[in-house]
Amino acid sequence: MDESFTFQEESLYQTVCGIGDSKLPLWESRLNVKLIPRGKSLIIQGSEDQVQVALDTFHKVEENFKRRPDKAEYSFFDIDYLVNKVKDSSGGWPTPGSSDFQKEGETWTPKDKIFVTFKGKPIFPRTKNQESFVDSLHKNYITIAMGPAGTGKTFLSIATACRMMQTGEVERLILTRPAVEAGENLGFLPGDLTQKVNPYLRPIYDALHECIGFEKTSEYLQVGKIEIAPIAFMRGRTLSHSFIILDEAQNCTLPQLKMFLTRFGKNSKMAISGDATQIDLAHGRSGLEKTVYTLRNLNGIETIFFGREDITRHPIVESIVRRFEENESLFSKKP
Repeated sequence: MDESFTFQEESLYQTVCGIGDSKLPLWESRLNVKLIPRGKSLIIQGSEDQVQVALDTFHKVEENFKRRPDKAEYSFFDIDYLVNKVKDSSGGWPTPGSSDFQKEGETWTPKDKIFVTFKGKPIFPRTKNQESFVDSLHKNYITIAMGPAGTGKTFLSIATACRMMQTGEVERLILTRPAVEAGENLGFLPGDLTQKVNPYLRPIYDALHECIGFEKTSEYLQVGKIEIAPIAFMRGRTLSHSFIILDEAQNCTLPQLKMFLTRFGKNSKMAISGDATQIDLAHGRSGLEKTVYTLRNLNGIETIFFGREDITRHPIVESIVRRFEENESLFSKKP
């Protein structure tokens, strides 16, 4: 059976097919059909049911694209995220014309942008969990984000903080993380205190430079509107009228997290992010999961759990995370 599907938007057709039609083999493998590109159309060859599922899939992709406010930033990740959401619970594809597509096909589109960078680029949440995280940052006093690398935990926190600082909801931005090496001992680092801790805080600087630029970041650091320091420097302080971000919280001990959380002051927001699978402390010393358990069901505090489907870095990152998760039992076996 042969059917043709024509995309109304040239840009969507190019995103679906990829550069040089590089994405077509992926679609063919998923849908179990043969796809032949023609202009803005795809000729779909296969059994009647397979062709119908493919048509339904492309219809849902196009419907989703039409509703999105982030069309300029739309990428194959967004298509992949949508398509994975219309799979049924068994991991297979919905029956053609079934309620699975009608119900799940309307899965999610971002409601509003988070921030507009200094280059004029709007930042939107890319997944439902990312949007839930940003909503929680606005609604709650403290939000904890747990999940694998590449899910946007740090970047979304900083983008939200920059927006709140821009609108006057907070007066300053305080960013901190533990000064722990990733599985190696760097030894003595030369320079003054700032030069010693900067290597540990590089990811935070990168996010700030993308959001507000190098010059504005430098200016805010000089006047104290942005403060970046290791978590050890938080002791004894009360942080009011601030947006406080703790990154790499899985490398904090329970006493450190208790100390940090009790720094919370008036008119402040706090974001804590971490990945329990990337702990660089000695076994059993991380306090992040214990903290999440201790603070469960407290009003004003919410924990958002990210998964592999929220990884917005290069697609290979999700594959790497999946492989490590699949082989975790092998690595944890005692000799």
